[in-house]
Amino acid sequence: MRTEGRRKSTNVEDRRRVSPKAVGVGGGLIGLLIILAVTLLGGDPQQAAKVVDDMNLGVDVQRAGDQEFSPQEEQMAEFVSIVLAETEDVWSQLFAAENVEYTQPTLVLFTNRVQSACGFASAATGPFYCPLDEKVYLDLSFFEQMKQRFKAPGDFAQAYVVAHEVGHHVQNLLGISDRVQSQRARLTQEEYNRLSVRMELQADYLAGVWAHHTQKNWQLLEEGDIKEAINAASAIGDDRLQRQAQGYVVPESFTHGTSEQRVRWFYKGLQSGDMLGGNTFDADEL
Repeated sequence: MRTEGRRKSTNVEDRRRVSPKAVGVGGGLIGLLIILAVTLLGGDPQQAAKVVDDMNLGVDVQRAGDQEFSPQEEQMAEFVSIVLAETEDVWSQLFAAENVEYTQPTLVLFTNRVQSACGFASAATGPFYCPLDEKVYLDLSFFEQMKQRFKAPGDFAQAYVVAHEVGHHVQNLLGISDRVQSQRARLTQEEYNRLSVRMELQADYLAGVWAHHTQKNWQLLEEGDIKEAINAASAIGDDRLQRQAQGYVVPESFTHGTSEQRVRWFYKGLQSGDMLGGNTFDADEL
């Protein structure tokens, strides 16, 4: 991906030198009981986590001081900032075409663990988007995992990951996230998993839409970039990950979609460029 001369986003929050430590009341038993009680009563666990966080009950901050990062990591941090800027430009244009204002998300870089409005998470969670604070959370070590564990190297593979999470932000702005979350209390886990798969595949589609317009507007893609993104989408399919981890797959536990589905929906978005064309929720076949 060509990044020379491209601007960096100002919406990057670097928390790599600040490590949250869940030690207080909210980060311990009482905070967990609050969230559990709300969930059992049919409430939204994410909103409960937000309440606990707002009460400032659970997070002590452990500072890592003047930690030095390798040149490679700093290059990755700069790269994701550029990718985030490219998503800002594309989605601002597409939303404006629909007479809607695009609210830009914040990208939070962290190391090992992080506190979001959706709760406490470790790097093992992988990159994620929190709709409650409209932030994307990323530990840059995930890119090394993609390269070594998932065999999905390349800068555009990394760009796909950022674009997928920003796709969740687009879903949030369009009200899709709220509609999905509102159904959680009345669905079984298996039913909600199927809904989650449709949500994730739509985010893959939206990542493809972003790639389409990035190339159309600025010709930033290089030979092999699309192959890198497709390889990354395939590498993190539920079926492939489960087979690697346990030797067999459990389709009813899928939450993100199969490798084939993830590649296909990304490619659909890449071909069409239509932000409203990826309605995975009404699709008869995923």
